[in-house]
Amino acid sequence: MTRSRIGIIGCGNISDIYLKNLTASDKVEVIAVADADLSRARMRAEQYSLPHAYSVDELLADPNVDIVVNLTIPKAHAEISLRALEAGKHVYGEKPLAVTMEEGARVMALADAKGLRVACAPETFLGGGIQSCRKLIDDGAIGRPVAATGFMMSGGHERWHPDPAFYYEVGGGPMFDMGPYYLTAFVTLLGPIRRVTGSAVITHEERTITSEPKRGQKIRVETPTHIAGVIDFASGAVGTLITSFDIAAGAGLPPIEIYGTAGTLRVPDPNNFGGEIQLRKAGSSEWQSIPLTHGLTDNCRGIGVIDLAEAIAENRPHRAHGAMAYHVLEAMHGFHIASNEDRHYQMTSSCEQPAAMSANE
Repeated sequence: MTRSRIGIIGCGNISDIYLKNLTASDKVEVIAVADADLSRARMRAEQYSLPHAYSVDELLADPNVDIVVNLTIPKAHAEISLRALEAGKHVYGEKPLAVTMEEGARVMALADAKGLRVACAPETFLGGGIQSCRKLIDDGAIGRPVAATGFMMSGGHERWHPDPAFYYEVGGGPMFDMGPYYLTAFVTLLGPIRRVTGSAVITHEERTITSEPKRGQKIRVETPTHIAGVIDFASGAVGTLITSFDIAAGAGLPPIEIYGTAGTLRVPDPNNFGGEIQLRKAGSSEWQSIPLTHGLTDNCRGIGVIDLAEAIAENRPHRAHGAMAYHVLEAMHGFHIASNEDRHYQMTSSCEQPAAMSANE
C-alpha cells in the first residue's frame, strides 16, 4: 500500500501525541508541520526529524501532502478544513467538526463537491474499550438495547488549565468540550439520533481562575455550564446525557451505561481508549468484569488518521467519518436549541453507524 503523506496544521500540545504515533506508523508518512507561529512548527519538525516546517499557506500549497490533519483551536477548525479541501486535500480534524452547524455543513458540502474525504476526532471509539463493548452489544450480551446514560461531571477547568477562558466562550462549555466523546460513543454503540431535548443553564456568571499563571483573574461565562439532555435514537432506544462544569464536590456516576432487555453494560470513559468493562446479566445481583476483546488501549490518537489513509487506499468507508461528526455537532446544538426554545429538536441529519473494528486490527 502506498503510504498517504500527512501534513499537520497546529503544533500545540495535542500535536505531540499525534506526531509520536503517526511517525511510528508504517501506514502513513508525516512530511510537514505548520503553525501560525512558525517557531512552534520548527520545534516540532526538529523534535520528530520532519523534512518541512511550513507556514499554513506553504503546507496547503505543497502538492505532496495528501491528508491535512487539522489540530487548530475549535474556532479555526472550519476555516482550515475548508482551505485544505479547496487545495484538493483530504482532511482529518480535531473535534468538533466546526463551531456552528452552518460551518460544519459547508465543510461537508465542499468535500462532497470535491470528491474528498473528511474525518474527525474523537477517535477514542476505535480503542479497545468502546470496540469491545460494541462486540458485546452486537453479539447480544445485553439483548436489545433500550436505554443509555452518560455523565461528564466536573467542576470546570479554571482549577487546573493554564489558560481556561476559552472553555467558557461561545462554542465552549462542557457539551462542546466533552460531548463529542460521549455522543460519538453513543452513535458507535446504538446508531444515529432522531431527536433531542434538554435544559441548559449558566450557573455562575463569572469564574475565578485558581490555576497558574493566571490565578485570580476573572472569566465572564458566555455559554451554558450544565446541560441535561435526552436523546431519542432512531433505533427506539432513549438516552440521557449530562455534561457539567458545575459539580463542586465530585460525583459517583459511571461515564456510560447501556441498558438492554437481557442485561446492563458499563462502558469505559469515552475520553480514553481502554478501561474496564462490566456486565450485569438480567436476574443477577453481581457485576462481571469482562476482558477486552480488542487492542489499542493506550493513547492511540492518530489511529483515526491511519484508518482514513487505509480506507482511501482500500476504497472503503472510513470510520471516524465526517457525517457522524456533523451529526454529533447538530445534536450538541440541538440540546441548547431545545432548552432555549422550550421544545424537542428534530435532527435534520443522520449518519451510518461506523463499521466495527475486528479484534486483530
